[in-house]
Amino acid sequence: MDKKQARLRRARKTRARIAELKMVRLTVYRTNCHIYAQIIDETGSKVLASASSLEAELRTDLTNGGTVTAAALIGQRIAEKAKAAGIEKVSFDRSGFKYHGRIKALADAAREHGLVF
Repeated sequence: MDKKQARLRRARKTRARIAELKMVRLTVYRTNCHIYAQIIDETGSKVLASASSLEAELRTDLTNGGTVTAAALIGQRIAEKAKAAGIEKVSFDRSGFKYHGRIKALADAAREHGLVF
């Protein structure tokens, strides 16, 4: 089993658990150059809010979308968009990525700006 298969296996287990709980989930995906966050409804069929380091408003502030500071900005932005959509409580889906670095920075920033998970 290579790294990608192991990550996808972890992600599948996490998503199955979140589906049992029937909660709105905050999904995070990262690449070397960018980071993406989406808030998905209980059924998993509709995106309620999204933020990424590719957005035009953030590209002016960021030189590189693959940094911890970029992840913190995305966490702040997704929390603001969630609150605007009336979402307070979510379940954190880290897509099988380890909880450190950019994933942790995004989660901490989202918590600081009002999301509960």
